[in-house]
Amino acid sequence: MSRDLEIASKAALQPITEIASQLGIEENSLELYGRYKAKLPLNLIDQEKISQSKLILVSAISPTPAGEGKSTISIGLTQGMAQIGKKTCVVLREPSLGPVFGIKGGATGGGYSQVLPMEDINLHFTGDFSAIEKAHNLLAALVDNNLQNKKSDLRIDPRTVLWKRVMDMNDRALRKVIVGLGGTSYGIPRETGFDITAASEVMAILCLADDLQDLKRRLGNIFIGFTFSGDAVYARDLKAHGAMTALLKEAIKPNLVQTMEGNPAILHGGPFANIAQGTNSVIATRMGLSLADYVVTEAGFGFDLGAEKFFDIKCQAAGLEPHAVVLVVTLRALKYHGGAKLDELTIPDPERVAQGLENMEKHLENIRLFGLPAVVAVNKFTSDTDEEIKVVTDRCKALNAPVQVADVWARGGAGAVDLATALVQTMESSDSSFQPLYSWEQPVRDKIETIASKIYGAEAIDYTSRAKKDLRKIAKLGLEHLPVCIAKTQKSLSDNPRLLGRPKDFVVTVREIEIAAGAGFLIPITGDILRMPGLPSKPSAENIDVDDSGNIVGLF
Repeated sequence: MSRDLEIASKAALQPITEIASQLGIEENSLELYGRYKAKLPLNLIDQEKISQSKLILVSAISPTPAGEGKSTISIGLTQGMAQIGKKTCVVLREPSLGPVFGIKGGATGGGYSQVLPMEDINLHFTGDFSAIEKAHNLLAALVDNNLQNKKSDLRIDPRTVLWKRVMDMNDRALRKVIVGLGGTSYGIPRETGFDITAASEVMAILCLADDLQDLKRRLGNIFIGFTFSGDAVYARDLKAHGAMTALLKEAIKPNLVQTMEGNPAILHGGPFANIAQGTNSVIATRMGLSLADYVVTEAGFGFDLGAEKFFDIKCQAAGLEPHAVVLVVTLRALKYHGGAKLDELTIPDPERVAQGLENMEKHLENIRLFGLPAVVAVNKFTSDTDEEIKVVTDRCKALNAPVQVADVWARGGAGAVDLATALVQTMESSDSSFQPLYSWEQPVRDKIETIASKIYGAEAIDYTSRAKKDLRKIAKLGLEHLPVCIAKTQKSLSDNPRLLGRPKDFVVTVREIEIAAGAGFLIPITGDILRMPGLPSKPSAENIDVDDSGNIVGLF
């Protein structure tokens, strides 16, 4: 049994009704999914209370392939905030089965800073991902049915259809497929493919919608392709958005669970940050701000991806006012950016740590671009040495950046009390003057180039002929006012995963620009980023099993 799962299995869970009572929620307002999970009705959102609460974003430096513990720190920080008497709720994304069975494992935190019930959350949970997958694939089925229907008035040109199918699994063999083979009764043959559910536009829409009516409107705005006459076709033209909304009627409600120490945790939605906006739903964040005085949330992967999108897309769309950023730093990531190989990251090496600090420095500079105060959290691992930690804390002090070591994996909330105290002091003593990086009304090229130059540090942008064609299509559709959600590798500040540390004098290549009109953003795709990941040579799925007593083992 893995360490995290063993710790989680020994935890004494409180009934979810008791967790809800901490937030002032009565039992009759809960929609129970067993004893330890519940959905929250949207009428609990209180716009007046939202403006009185503080929103804290947890982000990270550029990660190693295993990630740097943003969720673990978010949960541990919430537990630490509770220990210093602050009414706090953590609001996180739901895990995707792709990473659970792939390379990263589960996404419920770790050690003594987890959200529970861990097995349920990492697997099927309350069915939100399944509902999103079904709604997405319903639209795909209706598109192909329309192509087959000779009596259709739409006359969709199958060569222009951009809508793929999705599944919540890493499966590289499905990136490109041919559908409609077998003869005239089997459909119109055409090339298409699968994306992972976390990259679905339906996922993005659910996470940006204000309410059920806004969800339906956004679903209707999904761009499908063009007719043979050159007219744009949207999901509403197929009369798909009503049925899609029906499938998502329950999934739009956030989920209430608990931390290891019995603190409220709201989980909802799960878009990836390297291929989507990388943060939980607007509804869940508003819910947390309505019910607690402090809300801790996270956006992955590094600050250059999830945090930038959190600020420029989510906060602008929802009118959210963030108050501070916690930047997660690990010694292993610093050593990785300092030139150490993956199998050397647990070997003490202060010199490599020092060499990798330039990556941290760039992320701190990026936080200041948004006018927000930051606290550095050194996420402590058992292999870390005091000498290595001192290299980081000394550099932070030289940069006038508050820094605390967070030992939340081993100690839970007690390991984050110093971090929580420093964070509260920083928010009380600093003037938060949040400002987005760009205006949505700027030209599309300007928005892309602003992010690439200021956040990534790129020297220039190169657009392929396809990307230039996509820009003309965007102009034709009147969608130039939408923000941009750049799909980029999480392993580097650049679009090249091999350029570690703080690369300079590099060019970002935009291969194509996808249109997510329902979600309300454009997706410039850079480098070799793909929207359907593959499994590693030794996937985590090989370790997962069920023992003779019916207990899940090997999940971490």
